Amino acid sequence: MATKRVITIVQSGGEFVADKDGSLSYNGGDAYAIDIDHQTKLADFKSEIAEMFNCNANTMIIKYFLPGNNRTLITVSKDKDLQRMVSFAGEATTVDVFVISEEGAARNTSNMPASRSSRTTASEAIVPCVALVEAPADVTQRMDNLEVDVAIEAISCSLPSGAIEERHHKAALQWENTITGVDQRFNSFSEFRDALHKYSIAHGFAYKYKKNDSHRVTVKCKSQGCPWRIYASKLSTTQLICIKKMNSNHTCEGSAVKAGYRATRGWVGSIIKEKLKASPNYKPKDIADDIKREYGIQLNYSQAWRAKEIAREQLQGSYKEAYTQLPLFCEKIKESNPGSFAAFTTKEDSSFHRLFVSFHASISGFQQGCRPLLFLDQTPLNSKYQGELLAATAVDGNDAIFPVAFAVVDAETEDNWHWFLQELKSAISPSEEITFVAHFENGLKNSIAEVFDKGHHGYCLRHLADKLNKDLKGQFSHEARRFLINDFYSAAYAPKSETFDRCVENIKGISPEAYEWVVQSQPEHWANAYFSGIRYNHMTSNVGQQFYSWVSEAHELPITQMIDVLRGKMMEAICARREESNQWITKLTPSKEEMLQKETSVARSLQVLLLQGSTYEVRGESVDTVDMDRLDCSCKGWQLSGLPCCHAIAVCECSDRSPYDYCSRYFTVENYRQTYTESIHPLPDDFEKPVNGESTMIVTVTPPPTKRPPGRPKMKQVETIDVIKRQLQCGKCKGLGHNRKTCKNV
Repeated sequence: MATKRVITIVQSGGEFVADKDGSLSYNGGDAYAIDIDHQTKLADFKSEIAEMFNCNANTMIIKYFLPGNNRTLITVSKDKDLQRMVSFAGEATTVDVFVISEEGAARNTSNMPASRSSRTTASEAIVPCVALVEAPADVTQRMDNLEVDVAIEAISCSLPSGAIEERHHKAALQWENTITGVDQRFNSFSEFRDALHKYSIAHGFAYKYKKNDSHRVTVKCKSQGCPWRIYASKLSTTQLICIKKMNSNHTCEGSAVKAGYRATRGWVGSIIKEKLKASPNYKPKDIADDIKREYGIQLNYSQAWRAKEIAREQLQGSYKEAYTQLPLFCEKIKESNPGSFAAFTTKEDSSFHRLFVSFHASISGFQQGCRPLLFLDQTPLNSKYQGELLAATAVDGNDAIFPVAFAVVDAETEDNWHWFLQELKSAISPSEEITFVAHFENGLKNSIAEVFDKGHHGYCLRHLADKLNKDLKGQFSHEARRFLINDFYSAAYAPKSETFDRCVENIKGISPEAYEWVVQSQPEHWANAYFSGIRYNHMTSNVGQQFYSWVSEAHELPITQMIDVLRGKMMEAICARREESNQWITKLTPSKEEMLQKETSVARSLQVLLLQGSTYEVRGESVDTVDMDRLDCSCKGWQLSGLPCCHAIAVCECSDRSPYDYCSRYFTVENYRQTYTESIHPLPDDFEKPVNGESTMIVTVTPPPTKRPPGRPKMKQVETIDVIKRQLQCGKCKGLGHNRKTCKNV
């Protein structure tokens, strides 16, 4: 069957005139014919109109009459509205369409059927300056699924009528016909109340409920003596709501009348929803300004903030519902990504406790292509219910972050870290010793030793230096502390015990207390000279900053959506890196190839002497011994990095060997591609409860008792140990912590 086509008679430049019987007619202007069908897009329709009338498509408003009803103008604001217009045409081959610019909207409104703004004279004109008061309790209780936050009572103040029309032209154009009269039908009372709410804003009057229950609604104008009234009830034998009676006349004109609006956070949320979707950083202050400018309603910051939360929940889903979906969500992860781990626990009251997730692609990639090196860290979640995100990340052969597992917990505690490490061990099933780089607080030191008894724990140098800086705060001048921290870093990176001892002696020269602190801090966990594990020159645990930036983008989402956003980011990264590696033609990954070439350029100036068998002596600025069979050099650079040092490369060039044969397998392109062989698959959109007969047991999960505290959330910042805040030093007594003015020493 051919698609139905309708010829639209597009008219612009004229004005609407109201007849005595209330019907409207359009006088003047120009007209053009454009044919459309159900497939026509509104954007294309507007573009063609703009070209014909030489106007801006972004500022035009399109309206049309319902067939046989010249009293009701319908606005076309989206593609579905345009499709309805074609359907409403029925057997007719033409339909009249009227184009109004936003600049002319206020002018045309004066010719529409009488409303508050159009019937008020210049001397009687009012504009609402609103103040907020609480809604009556009985109304709040009886509003069926309608959240009434505040009732807004307007205070009259004189302004020209044109200012009213300009101020509220958007509301009038959008909502003036949400209530059309008797026999209008709605799907529910909630839909009727919403339409009435918008209608009152568009026409500038306040109303109150006389009857408001699940069977009927009676509403009257709030102004004393005004006859405006509307009555709606259920249509017999159906679930539809129908307007049975309506008196549309208002007598409450003049400056003595107080116009009022009923504003709810749900209503404001529905207004700002689309803008929030396009601009996630839409600020409450901007929301309040926009609502005041477009609808004349004044909101304070907290009301605008609550409205934003409602809009966000409408777009993203309910936080509470997300927790109830966790059991099915975990099942869907394991079904769509076989081999993945997804587990959660609840407290005795069924409230959420913690959630662990590790995708099969992450587990496989770590086992097949990553070094046995994991970084443990945490970041706070500033969502509605707070919490912490614990993460175990690795690095691939190109030193890029590779997330292995993560967990959402209620707080960073020893118990939660211990549980996370147990789940991690079950997921990765380590077949070799793993080196962890992590801080040593909140029980993490004991948990790593207990769960991974054959692993190695390298203390995060950033956290350790920060602790040293805090423990010795106030004892030294700024310059002395700077030297102390620099010597501490030098001691940590020192490859040999002699160099380490020399750096520690420098610290002792600055402060015996700092020296004792360093000696007691277990150097075997952080100093290269004594550490038994292999860290490949990674000394801090904050390598996962890219992953934590993904978390910061999604932490305000409900928990299931946040996990899915992280899954999507990981999925995209895996695909992108897999495609990128297919273009590489070198044997090593780009970053490691560059490091090897730098060492090669240094090796050309070195002298090599054969000592015995596979042992060589290499001379340059120092004399070092290289054992090629044991992959060992006395400079310790080879052992620490996994790549041949300049001394080993010099031996390779003299003995006709390839340095690539002595590089760690973890740095080869072939190994890198194995890291990204597997893919993370999308999760299904629906989370339906299992049908009868399925074995899945549904567990009830409720949100945790903790909620976001008031005030601006604190953002996690990366500590910069190298920049030390300068302390005050007295110019009189040379003491620290005060100045000359506050000095108490004589």
